[in-house]
Amino acid sequence: MSSAPVTTWSLQQTSPADLLPAAAPEGDVRIVRAEVPSPEFSRFLYASVGGDIRWTDRLGWSYARWREYLERPGVETWVAYDRGTPAGYVELEPQDEGEVEIVYFGLLSAFRGRRVGGHLLTHGAARAWDLAERWPGRTPTKRVWLHTCSKDGEHAMDNYLRRGFQLFDTKVELEPEVATPGPWPGAYPA
Repeated sequence: MSSAPVTTWSLQQTSPADLLPAAAPEGDVRIVRAEVPSPEFSRFLYASVGGDIRWTDRLGWSYARWREYLERPGVETWVAYDRGTPAGYVELEPQDEGEVEIVYFGLLSAFRGRRVGGHLLTHGAARAWDLAERWPGRTPTKRVWLHTCSKDGEHAMDNYLRRGFQLFDTKVELEPEVATPGPWPGAYPA
């Protein structure tokens, strides 16, 4: 199996004032929290958004592992809908000492380039900052962070920077090259 270098950038906001909101897209775009933990729906979002950019780490998760993860207090999935159709999502995971990680963020390929991503990222970051208000007993958010990599969409890094995230770490590692899994095998050309 061959390997390729993958650059991973870590970015953060350290204050709610860091967030630079994007304009809302035209049309009927809504962002709704998926409040009922649903392994089926979360796996659909993960595979559909990440299928053409080689998200593979969760494809082998069992139903039980998805459920266990989604039922952790404070884990939230916010879904963007364009005229009732899922367009993308942002997944938040609270961590110790008031940190919230944007673990996954992205759009299904048909919705990229339509100004939905900046709006969804704005909403997701804002929900990371006020997460403790929805989860009594959690430490108020002091830092929101995420990572993106050279395998992610071509506009990902620009979107993060335009929303006020600041780079704090860069790593380059060799990773095995894997086929593009698609939302189902063979959905995208290799």
